Amino acid sequence: MNKPVNLTPFQWQVLKATLEIPLGETRSYKWVARRIGKPGSARAVGQALCRNPYPLIIPCHRVIRSDGSLGGYAGKMGPKKARLLKREKMIKIQTK
Repeated sequence: MNKPVNLTPFQWQVLKATLEIPLGETRSYKWVARRIGKPGSARAVGQALCRNPYPLIIPCHRVIRSDGSLGGYAGKMGPKKARLLKREKMIKIQTK
C-alpha cells in the first residue's frame, strides 16, 4: 500500500510551478516564488523542493540560484544535478 504524501499547500504550489519548467531549461528559486505569488519566499521554495516525493516526475533539479549556480539538490548532490541538466539539454537539442 502506498504511503500518503503529507505536504503543505505551499509545497504543492512549488511542485506544481516546477512542472512548468520545460525540458532542458532552468528557472531560479526566485522565479518559482514569484510564479506562485510569494515573491519573498525563495528560500522556502528551496526547502519545499527538498521534500519533493516524486523527483522522477517533478523536475526539481531544473531550479537553480538566481546567479546561475546550481544550488542544492536532494542532500547536496550538485554533480548529479549538473549531469541531469546536461543530459536534458542534449535531449532537447536532439529532438529539435
